[in-house]
Amino acid sequence: MENTKEFLKKIGINEVFDDFKSDKRFDDGGQYRFEVPGIQSPKTMKALLAESVKQNIFIHRITQTKGIMMLADEEIKEMVDLAINYGCELFLAVGPRATYDTSATVHTKEGSRIGYRLRGYDNLVYAVEDVKRACRLGVRGILLYDEGLLWVLNQMRRDGEIPENVHFKLSAHAGHSNPASAKLLESQGLNSFNPVRDLQIPMIAAIRDSCDMAIDLHTENPKSTGGFIRHYEVPKFIKVASPVYLKTGGSVAANHNWDTTEKEAIARIKQVALVKRIINEYCLDAVVSPVKSDDLSTPE
Repeated sequence: MENTKEFLKKIGINEVFDDFKSDKRFDDGGQYRFEVPGIQSPKTMKALLAESVKQNIFIHRITQTKGIMMLADEEIKEMVDLAINYGCELFLAVGPRATYDTSATVHTKEGSRIGYRLRGYDNLVYAVEDVKRACRLGVRGILLYDEGLLWVLNQMRRDGEIPENVHFKLSAHAGHSNPASAKLLESQGLNSFNPVRDLQIPMIAAIRDSCDMAIDLHTENPKSTGGFIRHYEVPKFIKVASPVYLKTGGSVAANHNWDTTEKEAIARIKQVALVKRIINEYCLDAVVSPVKSDDLSTPE
């Protein structure tokens, strides 16, 4: 195995040990940020942000997961305005996906590995159109589920077909979980990487060592993805994965596409507060990204 490890080291994939600590940071100097996923509508987003202000907790990123095509123009514009006024990132998910089209296979146990990826030429075109629409309306953060779509969108960003400051984030539903995958995705223009949810700390450390882009880690999960809560591991997340987005509030939802209510949005902020308490007690010296940082991919 030593020859294999030496070759991996030569291409930037190292074995990490228990004392690993990331010295990488966001451009604003922060080690961590808070992200709340699964916010599907303007009214829910408004309730979430209002509660965060009330609790004096800044949320750096809001993520919608059901799909751009599920929102009216007016709804997207309202969410863009909310994000601009608050000063946070807004990531909208690509709508077209296997579970929404005519695929019967994806709904079977064996076919579920297709996940939310795209099937065929037409769905690739539809996905690109979804992204272009969001960009026209001011969105600068796109949540992806398909590696091929990432490759296409990165080419479009390079060629000026979409704004150069659009950031791409790949979902945990794409199923990536090792440092080689992280390096590959980063080489294709990915800005923010969400590995699968149940990785052990050394596995996360190996991914961080191999890439520079932000890593997004679930501090908790809905029942549909295991329901496990990792609040007490957050100090280790920050230590080994910085720069890291702490994805919090998922346990409030039943599944990935859950239509969070306004009451549940307030409950998600409580979950963020619980994580913040852990940070304050066990790693008080951890550096959070500043409020309204210029380094955030806020809408325009």
